[in-house]
Amino acid sequence: MNLEKLISGNLILFTSFLLAQTSAQPSVQTYYPQVYAEQQLVGKEMTAEKSLLSPKIQLDTELNRVQSDPVLRYATWGFAVYDPQTNKMITCYNENVPLVPASTTKLLTTDTAYSLFGKKFQWVTQLEYSGEITPEGALNGNLYIIGSGDPSLGTNQAGADSYWTIIANFKDALNRAGIKRINGGIVIESGIFKTSETILPPNIVWLEHNNYYLPVGNTQNINPQNEKMVVKAKRPSSGEKSYFYISPYSKQLVYADKFEGNTYLQGKLPDAPAYLANNLKSSLIKSGTPVTGAVTTRTVDTNPEERVFLAEQKSPTLEDIIYFTNQNSNNRYAEALMRISGFYTNGDLSLESGKSAVVSHLGAVGFDFAGLNYADGSGLSKSNTVTPLAHVKFLAQLMKQPYFKTYFDSLPIAGNSGTLKKMFLYNEANGQIFAKTGTLNRVKTLAGYIKTRTGKTLTFSLLINNYSGSVDQVKRKMEQLLEPTLQL
Repeated sequence: MNLEKLISGNLILFTSFLLAQTSAQPSVQTYYPQVYAEQQLVGKEMTAEKSLLSPKIQLDTELNRVQSDPVLRYATWGFAVYDPQTNKMITCYNENVPLVPASTTKLLTTDTAYSLFGKKFQWVTQLEYSGEITPEGALNGNLYIIGSGDPSLGTNQAGADSYWTIIANFKDALNRAGIKRINGGIVIESGIFKTSETILPPNIVWLEHNNYYLPVGNTQNINPQNEKMVVKAKRPSSGEKSYFYISPYSKQLVYADKFEGNTYLQGKLPDAPAYLANNLKSSLIKSGTPVTGAVTTRTVDTNPEERVFLAEQKSPTLEDIIYFTNQNSNNRYAEALMRISGFYTNGDLSLESGKSAVVSHLGAVGFDFAGLNYADGSGLSKSNTVTPLAHVKFLAQLMKQPYFKTYFDSLPIAGNSGTLKKMFLYNEANGQIFAKTGTLNRVKTLAGYIKTRTGKTLTFSLLINNYSGSVDQVKRKMEQLLEPTLQL
């Protein structure tokens, strides 16, 4: 037993000796203090040098790397980062290649509207009547709803009233006028249109949204949330899907794919203004005000009646409309903005008139037209093309405009708001990129402004067409490519 204790004690002493020797080993700093100090100084110098060079080097390195990435290897894409202060390109790739911009097209459309109308502009929809009101309260004439192209009317969006609120306001106006019966109809007057015929831009991507049609800028532009035609399916089949599409005034449906089992199908109304008027008529009748005539729509009134003003409905300001448009990438509002620009410039709200107005404005501000094809106001058409170079220079000149702050504030913020809320969440760019997104089938785009950590405001455009993989995968590549720009 004593022998075991002796051996055990010696082992403990030996182990303690080894530990003491190990802990007492001198460091490099102890043996070579001058060398250590020089190494630390060189390290600091290298770190300082890297901090000066790394943003540009890192950006160019990332740009070279993603070119061979499986997601972008066979894509057609372009990228440009531009400094408006020096008017110099910081980095670029395929900057002169015309590419499909998707919803970044709205950047051009909303800028044109701001330039032509100013941020306080409002649309006005009026309620009027023709004929005479008898002492008993019978109107021997028609009610008129006079539209002006308000895209927000009845939407309950961007600060606009719901159209049930509008109907209530119109009914109050009739009560104030003492109208208790209408011996006539309700006329939707859309005189600022030359025709009700709808012409859609070429190469519209129908399958981007189920039950969706490109808005045509119809004068009344009734609530898109409520423009639904509900059809009850007698024998819904589970697991099957049956999309259908309808274009305004076409009176025809287009079916595609299959519908996941449900008892209802929903779609858009082909003549939304009539829907508002019919609801007004129905509401009047239910509340005890008979309407004997029908609801009609007029685009051209060759023999206008004398009319008396009853009430008006104002839209939110253009500032609010454009904020909603850019934050939510609202196609309907963008198309209406393009067409009202056409009416202001050329006298009608046709597609061609709107396109002409936007292109004319772009020419006035020195837009680089090389590679530009402006096919619609929203970016739904794949016939739209623009170069990254034109994008960044356009965004740079916008910074000189008196309405720039309002325009800038309308753009989604990376990781915070709008269509950028779920991008750049765990990235240096969170809260530092202000840009318009764009998404179509195999098209993902982003263009706007970068607030760098050094206090600069840069413009950029990243347009990716025909990528491989998923939308999430290409979004990650966009985040990786843009992150180094924050240190420029």
